[in-house]
Formats: sequence, structure tokens, C-alpha cells
Amino acid sequence: MRKKIFHNWGLKLGSVVIAFGLWLLVVQIYDPQDTTVFYGIPVTLTNTELLDQQDKVYEVIDGIDTVRVTVRAPKSVISELRTADIVAEADMSKLTEINTIAISYYVLNHEVYSVTGNPEVLKLNVEDRSSKWVGVRYGTVGEVAEGYMVYSVEPDQTRIEVSGPESAVAQISYASVQIDVTGAVTDVAANVDIQLYDKDDNLLELPGVTKNVNYMRTAVEVLATKEVPISLESMGTPAEGYLATGVIDCEPASVLLAGTRTALENVHSVKIPAEVLDITDATGDVEAVIDLKEYLEPNIRLGDLGFDGRITAVVRIAPRVERNFDVDWEEITVRGVPEGMEAQATEQDSAYRLTVSGLEEAVAPLQQGSLEAVVDVAAWMEQEEMDSLPSGLYRIPATFTLPKNVTVKEPVLIEITVAEVEE
Repeated sequence: MRKKIFHNWGLKLGSVVIAFGLWLLVVQIYDPQDTTVFYGIPVTLTNTELLDQQDKVYEVIDGIDTVRVTVRAPKSVISELRTADIVAEADMSKLTEINTIAISYYVLNHEVYSVTGNPEVLKLNVEDRSSKWVGVRYGTVGEVAEGYMVYSVEPDQTRIEVSGPESAVAQISYASVQIDVTGAVTDVAANVDIQLYDKDDNLLELPGVTKNVNYMRTAVEVLATKEVPISLESMGTPAEGYLATGVIDCEPASVLLAGTRTALENVHSVKIPAEVLDITDATGDVEAVIDLKEYLEPNIRLGDLGFDGRITAVVRIAPRVERNFDVDWEEITVRGVPEGMEAQATEQDSAYRLTVSGLEEAVAPLQQGSLEAVVDVAAWMEQEEMDSLPSGLYRIPATFTLPKNVTVKEPVLIEITVAEVEE
């Protein structure tokens, strides 16, 4: 058998080589080899639980998580290949001390000549895993409709947990949610993306960091606003010799209110009861600190969120001053004399003493001879319940036209004689 096998062995070997060559020639003629390149093939990491067990996390350096793969195969195979057939795989169990992993390339369900890829090695950044809780800052963007305000913003939680590479987590100072209220006239609520910021208020993009929640339900209360004056009154009488000037100062004099549009329609001022400002027996200005919130309707609130609602009101009190005037008979007008009767002064050559009292600024401008004095006989008869006025001597009080807050200290009685008109 050995002689038969090795008999003319050179000839037999040559026949095999020639046969292979002929086969290769036929293949090249009828199904030539070809090369194609696939781009953006994702690298699949396997056995990642090994790092999880060590409480470590990883990040692909330079963000390279897709590769370029070159496949050489018969043209008939190349035409059938799809991206899904190309596999790029990095086994975490083969991680080196310098945090690199060789990438394995292969093709599924097809016979090919070769598969190569670029890059050949995946570089990782491996760190200890870190977690912490950070506060959530919340606010709005945009402007509500004119005549409305953002009264409150309420997220459904005030802290979130962030986890990831220790160096990345250390950068995070706080989280933020900002809800858009542009043109709003009613309450707004939405699920809002949570953004992460550093201590310098810079927005952070940290792909390796995860949050326990990615969205936060945030509700915004939007209310109508209206500016109204503060209405103040006082009660009581100052001490003898003093008067209320009628001026009540307060700061501010008006206040911004917030509520529904319907609720605000009937609100025209904030009225403070008179008993809050009691000036009884006062000899100087009376001051009171008033909390406006106590006098608002239940569905009305203060519209200035920086204002605590406290105002200081001052009732101005000034000394009463007196001034004397002489009133001549010629300055007195007598009217209301019954028909058929006439009246004349009994002492036309004498003057009547008029003493007025009031606030300095009201009394000071009064001039001698400028006071209008009137003796109204008819009004006096009505007051005295007299139906007729017999002839005789009468002392009737005169009335004077005086400024506000100026009064006559003692009635000025004008003595007149009333008699029938002679034919």
C-alpha cells in the first residue's frame, strides 16, 4: 500500500495543486472576492457585571462607542451582508491594567475571508461608583400674560439622588427644573426635565451620571393682580386743645393684590376699621403698625411676594389754636324775616366779638372783614318751633362761613328789634 500511495507522489501532488488552482480560478471567475466597509457599528460590552460587583463604573474614553469594520468575502456574500450581521464585542473580563480591552470582530451567519476593525482596542476610564443627594432649585421661564403673576412654584420633590463616576458626581452642586409659563392666565403643570449644575451655575453634561428620576412634576399657580389703595379712618376725639388734622399717612399708600380675576373684580380698596386707629385723648400723632393680611378676603392674597403685609399708619394730631375777630353790624346779613316785619340792630355802633378755633393752617389765612355772617331769622324760628314772630327784641345767633376744621368757640348772639312794617 505504501508503494501504491507514494508511487508517482510528485505527480499526484501536482494534480492536487492544479485542481485547487482550477477551483480558485473558477471561484474568481464566477464569484470573485470583494471588500466592504461598515461604519457606526456599536461596540457591545460583555461581562459588565464584573465591574458592578466591584462597585465601579466605566466610561468609554473620547466617546468612541462605535467603530468601522472591514469585511472581505465573496461578492455573493457581501451583497447579503447587513449592519446587523456585523458584531464588535469587548469582553470586560479581558480588561487590562491600563483599562483597555481588545475588540473582537466577527460576522453572523455568513462565511467570510476576514473581518477587521478600527480601532482594535477600546479605552475605558474606570472609577469607583459614587452617589449623593442634591437639592432641586425650581423656577419659571417666560412671562405670564399682562395683569397676571406667578404666585408659587411647587415641584413634587426637593431632592434627587445622582450616581456615577466619583469625579463626575463631585462636580454636581444642585439640580434644577424650569417650567415655561409664557402667556399663562391659569395654573400650569408639566413634567419637566431635570438639569444638573455645578457650584458656578454651569450646566453639566455628564453621560455617565444617572438620576433616580429624570423628570419632575412641577405645578405653577398663576393669579390675576390688581393695585388698590389702602383706606384708613380713625375713631375717637383728641385731648382738649388738640385736633385731628384729617391726614392719615401710610407707606405704602396702595397694595398689589392677587387672586382669581372674578374675585378681584369687586375689590376696590383694602379697608382698615376705624377702631384700629383710636385717637381718644391723643396729644400728638398716633402711630400703628397694621398687618394688611388680617383685612383681606379669604380668596385674596398679597401680590408682592417680597412684602410681608405690614404697614405703618400715622394719624396727624395738632394743637387747636384760637383767633379773635370783630364783626361790625354792616358785615351781618339778616334774612328770613317774616313777611310784613322788619328787623334792625339795637346797637349798630358796636362790634361783636367772634372767637374761632381750629388748626393753625386753617385759621391763619382768615382775614378781618372777610367772614360772611348771617342771621337767619326763619331758620331760628324753626329751631325754636315758632310759628309767628311778634314785634319785640330778640337775640339770635349768627352763622359764619368758615373753612373746614374751624369752629366758633362761643355763639355770637346778635340783638335785633323786630317790628311791623309801617304803611
